[in-house]
Amino acid sequence: MSYTALYRKFRPDIFEDVKGQEHIVTTLINQIKAERIGHAYLFTGTRGTGKTTIAKLFAKAVNCEKPVDGSPCGECRSCRTIASGASVNVIEIDAASNNGVDNIREIVDEVSYSPVEGKYKVYIIDEVHMLSIGAFNALLKTLEEPPSYVIFILATTEVHKLPITILSRCQRYDFKRISIETIAGRLRELMEQEQVAVEEKALRYIAKTADGSMRDALSLLDQCIAFHFGEELTYDKVLDVLGAVDTAVFGRLLELLRAQDVTGCIGLLEEVVMQGRELTQFVTDIAWYLRNLLLVKTSDGAIEDVIDVSSDNLARLRAEADSMEAEEIMRYIRIFSELSGQIKYATQKRILIEMTLIKLCRPQMETTNDAMAARVRTLEEKIEKGVIQAAPAAAPAAQTDSGPQTPVLLPKAIPEDIREIVNNWPGIVSDAAPPLKIYLKGARLSLGGENRLLLVVEDGLAYDYLSEAENHKRVEDMISGFLQKEVSVQIQSLSADSRFEDSYIDLSRVINMDIEIEEDSE
Repeated sequence: MSYTALYRKFRPDIFEDVKGQEHIVTTLINQIKAERIGHAYLFTGTRGTGKTTIAKLFAKAVNCEKPVDGSPCGECRSCRTIASGASVNVIEIDAASNNGVDNIREIVDEVSYSPVEGKYKVYIIDEVHMLSIGAFNALLKTLEEPPSYVIFILATTEVHKLPITILSRCQRYDFKRISIETIAGRLRELMEQEQVAVEEKALRYIAKTADGSMRDALSLLDQCIAFHFGEELTYDKVLDVLGAVDTAVFGRLLELLRAQDVTGCIGLLEEVVMQGRELTQFVTDIAWYLRNLLLVKTSDGAIEDVIDVSSDNLARLRAEADSMEAEEIMRYIRIFSELSGQIKYATQKRILIEMTLIKLCRPQMETTNDAMAARVRTLEEKIEKGVIQAAPAAAPAAQTDSGPQTPVLLPKAIPEDIREIVNNWPGIVSDAAPPLKIYLKGARLSLGGENRLLLVVEDGLAYDYLSEAENHKRVEDMISGFLQKEVSVQIQSLSADSRFEDSYIDLSRVINMDIEIEEDSE
């Protein structure tokens, strides 16, 4: 006998077995008991939440010969016929493949014939939003005033695509996403029936991954059981099958990001890749982990029911939250959320993640408010640790009467051309177009090898941009155009924790000082 998937094998046979949609089940049962059955229903909600299941149960219940508290008995001839799929009174139509005017006209023609047996003819139209405009128009009149023995049940995941004329003719029922607790409870119940040993933590992770869909949860569970058939299904085994990452990895990644350890972050990502983890899921799980961290940081009361983590993980989250600011966590969430939207369609997912990790480790590469706050926070931490020390105040120069002050000696290789460039630098830069103009404004002028002009810029975007051969050539051409002679320019980078004066000669300061001294001596 062929194997039946769990979501088909355990499809509810009575309304009491439907989980997570009590508000809909109760209403439909009351209608059946009171014989106040409508002629058209619209079931809308995300995938796997029970729309088709409840539609079939409703079709069985209204035709059942001996309903029990509004639910089908499952034993009468009508119930058995419908369950086997042989009933001519329950017609299921997939609008994705039967969406033309002719398909709907066939339904309209069939509606005029009363049921051969049973009380009602029930038409279940799945994915009804796929119908063409002509098909909707053909359905309108019949949907509004069908014969008393006809019931239409329209099911869709995209209700916004339905014409308002269809919506106004139906009783609308919105199916909610099923909670993690409800899904985990149902999975636990079914695994007891199947006599399969599954760890509670594994069930909860599957329930969370299903994102509110009972069908998705059963499919994922089926996949995990098949992979580790005959073994106890543990949390680690579920992570292996689903390509997910243990939450401890996210804690390690967060520590490396806060330490601005680019090498460590890239190394951790390498571990994740070599373990065969799915990178899209990895990014999604990071964002979810940071969401939990933010809730722990900003919530005053009990948070256990909201974030759904174990007591050990909750203690770890609290410790991490105490060491971080809410703004810092929100910056991480913003960047990883943007990455989550980009990575779905990216061909080089790993490179995209690496770029994001580098950006998080280098706040100076961003100009947003939270990035600036991160830079300030980093500087404050370095000052507290004594990594950055304030420069001692310069002692006032002693006044002497021995004559004019000796001018500062320039390196012997500063030609007049470079002096002219330094003195006219603001005017030269003003002719450049963005973003070149922005990067050159922040450049410091010094002297490079072989007495060439040296531009020192911040390590990051400015250095990367000016180092490109095309942009480097533009800078040299711009300066050469000013002097009307060929000029060679060097580009150097300056790290965020280094001082320009410690490593380079500030030509603008030295040349201006020399000019002032010469004027005083006259």
